[in-house]
Amino acid sequence: MAVITGGAGGLGQAFAAQLVAEGWQVVLVDLPAALEALPAGGQQMQRMACDLTDEAAVAMVCAELTQRHKAIDLVIHNAGVTQIGLFSETTLASQRRVMEINYFGSVRMASGLLQAVRTARGTHLAISSVAGFAPLYKRTAYAASKHALNGFFSSLASEEEQHGVKVVIAAPSFVATNPGRLDAETDGIGRPGAASDGFDEMGPQQAARIILDGWRRGKRFIPVGRVARLGWLINRLSPRLYYWLMKRKIHD
Repeated sequence: MAVITGGAGGLGQAFAAQLVAEGWQVVLVDLPAALEALPAGGQQMQRMACDLTDEAAVAMVCAELTQRHKAIDLVIHNAGVTQIGLFSETTLASQRRVMEINYFGSVRMASGLLQAVRTARGTHLAISSVAGFAPLYKRTAYAASKHALNGFFSSLASEEEQHGVKVVIAAPSFVATNPGRLDAETDGIGRPGAASDGFDEMGPQQAARIILDGWRRGKRFIPVGRVARLGWLINRLSPRLYYWLMKRKIHD
């Protein structure tokens, strides 16, 4: 059984479709309006509405999930938002908002489902980003949240290994799921894949396939796509070169 946060989004739906096709039972966790907008699903796909910034709501959803399913094989921590804009032109409130969703939302779910994943000797699969291991122009809040996510899950891996639990981090570059859907009234916050300055983008189905394949092959870190693979390598070998290339591609 798999739980997918951000399950109503493009990448969440791609994960769900591939897992259901393989016979998995899947639970989609997302905001109520997002889940209501989805077409009807089959018996293999359940839905649970939850705002991951609401600690009490997350606790209730996790309690209900673990009451129904004592063992959970896979949790895909996919929920998140992007935020695009210069730091000098955004608010501290937007920084907090992005951290609450991208980082603390995943931490809350990991905490609430910790024992069920241990029982299954299952996997926490965190969907991070190139911005989780390297700087990204006009993404201070987003990069901070993804760096925090990487730090949390890579450290959690060392603790949960003794329980037979795997922790995997996937780092896509640009996945085109919501092109152009940024909200100017909330400091450029929008659902992932809303960037208009992305390049070498891939579709969510391809990204999900790469990630699930990497997980099955036992990878602990999965750079997703050519840009992510090159970014990971170049940033490790020469951070200055990565910085120059990144600004050249993304800078206005």
